[in-house]
Amino acid sequence: MYITLEKETEVRIEVRNNNVDKAMRILKKKLTEDGFFNELRQREFYESKGTKRRKAKAAAKRRSERDLKKRMENEGY
Repeated sequence: MYITLEKETEVRIEVRNNNVDKAMRILKKKLTEDGFFNELRQREFYESKGTKRRKAKAAAKRRSERDLKKRMENEGY
């Protein structure tokens, strides 16, 4: 089974002992790591540049606050 993403990366999954369920779990995990599902979700509806910018800014703010909280817990500053 081969799936080609826009990034031109090839994902190869081997099905062993006719265990298709395990192969599907591995495929889903690899696609999630590549960001395939996030890209599908983003392309589902049109977003203006301003909306994309606002979402990116909000995500950066959440990351920053999370990192600060983590640093406060670990190091105390």
